[in-house]
Amino acid sequence: MSVTVRTMTPADLDAALAIEHESFPAPWSRGMFADELTRPGRIWLAAVDDTGALVGYGGVMRVAEEVHLMNLAVAAGCRRTGVARALLGELRTRAATAGGRHLTLEVRERNESARALYAAEGMIVTGRRPGYYETGEDALIMGADLPAVAVGQPGPAAGPPVAAADAGRELVLAIETSCDETAAAVMRGGAELLSSVVASQVDFHSRFGGVVPEIASRKHTEAIVGVVDAALEQAGVSLADLDALAVTHGPGLIGALVVGVAYAKGLALATGLPLVGVNHLEGHIFANVLDDPTVGPPLIALVVSGGHTSLIHVPEWGVYRTLGETLDDAAGEAFDKVAKVLGLGYPGGPVISRLAEEGDPAAIDFPRAMLRSGDYRFSLSGLKTAVINHVRHEREAGREIHAPDLAASFQAAVVDVQVAKTVRAAREHGVAVVCLAGGVAANPSLRESLRAALAAEGIRLSVPPFALCTDNAAMIAAAGTWRFRRGERLGLDAEAVSDLRLG
Repeated sequence: MSVTVRTMTPADLDAALAIEHESFPAPWSRGMFADELTRPGRIWLAAVDDTGALVGYGGVMRVAEEVHLMNLAVAAGCRRTGVARALLGELRTRAATAGGRHLTLEVRERNESARALYAAEGMIVTGRRPGYYETGEDALIMGADLPAVAVGQPGPAAGPPVAAADAGRELVLAIETSCDETAAAVMRGGAELLSSVVASQVDFHSRFGGVVPEIASRKHTEAIVGVVDAALEQAGVSLADLDALAVTHGPGLIGALVVGVAYAKGLALATGLPLVGVNHLEGHIFANVLDDPTVGPPLIALVVSGGHTSLIHVPEWGVYRTLGETLDDAAGEAFDKVAKVLGLGYPGGPVISRLAEEGDPAAIDFPRAMLRSGDYRFSLSGLKTAVINHVRHEREAGREIHAPDLAASFQAAVVDVQVAKTVRAAREHGVAVVCLAGGVAANPSLRESLRAALAAEGIRLSVPPFALCTDNAAMIAAAGTWRFRRGERLGLDAEAVSDLRLG
């Protein structure tokens, strides 16, 4: 069932009251509902299906940074289909956008399905209200911090979901400029890739040993028109043929993101095409679907790249629970820094990977930081420091550095922790598939080590082809098509968000 979440209006009251009466022993009256819709500090949303029928609703009240869930209900025939999760997710996003920082709610202690939903969204029990409900039943108080959103940052605007008859034929142009690749792609139906053009800036940044944000922004500005034109030409289509535009609007380098978002908004304004915003990390996860359409939730995703190392639980598409992230350096960043210490050039990942094939991974006992921390967080700055100290000590002692052994030992220290935590997350969440994504997913040692460890647990590993591991617009087109079908739209007043959270 395709569901669109939008602002609730007085025209929704009759349908909402019908759901209210079938859901609660002491339902609200029409007057209470009508009054709530007009009160300041309230956010009321409606979920409608393909026919426009109301299938759920929910509302929160906000006082300064505190937000309280007042009501959340779904029509009896539509429960357990993701409607409640969609409503809750949009309520949290809009509340955070309005300035809220913490969400609380009460739930019946015996309402196990509701408690499971809230727990899956990261909410924990913080207290109890004895005899809170009219039946004398206790209420559990649950709470969680809201997602980090820039105050005033517009969320996705509502738009009509794509009709079922049109699904599978949508023609989407996607743009990606989150770091140092200017990319554009044209895709039909979220799966048929008609073109994918990537202009890499690696030669401009290699002399500095890493990405220089100012240079990245300038090069995106120089390349974006030609890259988009080339993608359209290779696909054999024009702007007039398109159904939608998709663009990465975070996270990433803010100057780089601004170039892509501004250009996409200009195209949307000039053509009237709907614009969809895509989280860069979601794009990396969707790259797995491009390679294997059978991949789907529930799954665990390990996203490892130059800017990100994240372990994510995906119970359903559009719902992302970040289990753990790096506390300092990302995996790709650590590879680049170690390569720089050894004078191997930029980017460091490929050259270290090639050297490691000739070395002994047990030659140097580098630390496995946070391997037994009991959580899903990562830390690589200590490992990087250990490598630097080893190199300095060896050179001071007049001994030659054996680069293949050092590369293999360093790589093994990174891979061991990521594999162990990913396998544990997959086991604990009971998933049958794990998706590896991001630029470091191209690392052969990580791929094979993770594949072997998961196979021992009876879990399948999905890894995109090498061309889809690094930043590209094909993955943005795939994720963007999915969001376009849901009716999500990025307003023309929206801005790029460098620290955009997934979920």
